[in-house]
Amino acid sequence: MSLPPEKASELKKIIHNHLLKMDIHGKIREVLAEVVRDDQGPAHQSLTEADFLVALQRRGIVDDMMKDLHFTQEANTDAETASPRKRDTHFADKDITPMKKTYIDPSRRYLYLQVLGGRAFLEHLQEPEPLPGQVCSTFTLYLHFRNQRFRSKPVPCACEPDLKEGFLLEIHRDGMGEGTKMADATTMLSMCDPVQLVLIKTDTSSETTLVSSYFLDWRGVLSSPSGKTSLALELMGVGSECKVPAGVVTVSLELHPPLTETLSTDIISTQQSLERQRTAEKERLFLVYAKQWWREFLEIRPSHKSKMVKIFAQDENGVNRPVCSYVRILRAGRLLESPRQAARFVSLLAHEKAQAVGGGGGKQEQWCTLMAFLCRGKGDCEDHATLLCSLLLGFGLDAYVCVGTKAKGVPHTWVLTRGTDGSITFWESLTAHRYLHQPIDPNAPPLAPQPKPSSPYRTVGCVFNHQTFLANCQPSDAVDLCVFDFQNQSRWKSMSEEALNSVCAPGSTTSLPPLPPLCAPALDPAAASNQLELEMRYLVSEHRKDLGLATVWDDHLSYLLSSALSAYELERCTGVSCGNEEFQDAVRRAVPDGHTFKGFPIHFLHCNARRAFATCLRSPFCEEIVCCRGDHMRLAVRVRVFVYPENACAVWLMFACKYLSVL
Repeated sequence: MSLPPEKASELKKIIHNHLLKMDIHGKIREVLAEVVRDDQGPAHQSLTEADFLVALQRRGIVDDMMKDLHFTQEANTDAETASPRKRDTHFADKDITPMKKTYIDPSRRYLYLQVLGGRAFLEHLQEPEPLPGQVCSTFTLYLHFRNQRFRSKPVPCACEPDLKEGFLLEIHRDGMGEGTKMADATTMLSMCDPVQLVLIKTDTSSETTLVSSYFLDWRGVLSSPSGKTSLALELMGVGSECKVPAGVVTVSLELHPPLTETLSTDIISTQQSLERQRTAEKERLFLVYAKQWWREFLEIRPSHKSKMVKIFAQDENGVNRPVCSYVRILRAGRLLESPRQAARFVSLLAHEKAQAVGGGGGKQEQWCTLMAFLCRGKGDCEDHATLLCSLLLGFGLDAYVCVGTKAKGVPHTWVLTRGTDGSITFWESLTAHRYLHQPIDPNAPPLAPQPKPSSPYRTVGCVFNHQTFLANCQPSDAVDLCVFDFQNQSRWKSMSEEALNSVCAPGSTTSLPPLPPLCAPALDPAAASNQLELEMRYLVSEHRKDLGLATVWDDHLSYLLSSALSAYELERCTGVSCGNEEFQDAVRRAVPDGHTFKGFPIHFLHCNARRAFATCLRSPFCEEIVCCRGDHMRLAVRVRVFVYPENACAVWLMFACKYLSVL
């Protein structure tokens, strides 16, 4: 069998890398020295190639090499003739399978991070071992390193969870034209990007909980002569439990290919110490500046003390960071097509306030890093607002996060964009609703027409993005009276952009968490829609059977409901309603004269059929359709699952029935 030249070259690279990995040259040298030593006797003869091969076979080296070298048969695809794969601009988060092929470029350096297991997760000390097939709570470990994201397979929660997984992290050089060159020890020493590990617990009802968020400095492996080192990572809790250990995870780090010359531990520790000192000094200087700026702000008006001006916020690890560092310019590649679609995506991530142990009232403070928010799939309004602002900045809009209150003085954050014509638009990150802001003029004549407030927001204390922080110093912080003219220093007091960049710009300090890319959805929308629709049909049939009613489905009517569900999602994305006339005309044609048609659409953020059906039955309109009795009664149901990045789902479900009206 002949191979094409590019395939033969790839095969040679695979074999070459495998031989390097098992140190074949060192083993050959050992055998050669032994054979030469044995050959120095009285009956000395010249050493032939055949003698040397026999010696290799006798030592079992050839057998070991062939036993470890595996090849898998792949179906021919167009990708085989494509050019070598470049580094992804986004990550496709697919279900982890036991055997997964990874393209390895022999001209690149890789860090192989292997998770060897967990222990001391004392919260699960009394948890019984799950039976085969039993649904139980699980741990999933997520990793992010230099624009690469990975996920482990879920394992049952236990005191010693069976977290065993390997991740191949590419270490690429920065700079134009440098990406194809192999990173050397000096280059890697200057890479202060940590590996972020996020541990998520998923319970039996698919609810997720953030267990720990850990930043691993991997550069200790640069001093290992073997290119390999093992570490025991103590994972701390989050929020109010950030000082309490959650458990320990053992990992090993290995460089491929190994370094020819390693660095001393003194050099690595000195570099890390210098980075920490530089970061601490920048943070100290910014804190001194922020205190002085705050004193100046309070001197403008005594009432400013009560305004919601938030300069610092705590992340999940209890670290105080400037709020501007939570916003970055985030581009979603091909995953999101417009700012309104980005708003729709953010609104599909569930809203959940940070939980505190015990009562006492007050709002629990916790702004999550973006990686932790995305892995968990839910967060508070601050997490939603900073993500939406980052995405809108990526789409080229002049976007800011607003900190203030809504009805009844409840603290809230939302997003604001400024148009080139001076127009102000509010974006609610939890619902994707947009509101055009038109301020009331308090100095206008009493009978002059004034715009009616359209947004739910009451006060605004400050606005910020990745490089700007502005505090509201107008006489009133009421949103209805507020003028968002940021260039007017009598209305908005700004922080120094240079001071903000010293601690918030990417790469300015080593304490800033790196920005992860969004990952593409792994769900197949058609398959998920079909599966959920079949489950809903079964549940409806069983429910009607319990009531002593027969169920006859109308497949044609079910199909017609698709256009309505598609129009509903399009309206949520764009704010424009379309396609309703065609749907109404199709239904009129499908429902005979003298018959009655009833329909009930509903929207969910999950794909759990039983939960959805239970929610539907709580509506009297839906129950009327599901339990409908009548002559020539036909039922219809249609499900449409719309998938977004991070496996966020918009699930639309519609029940309908038609029956002959009898007076």
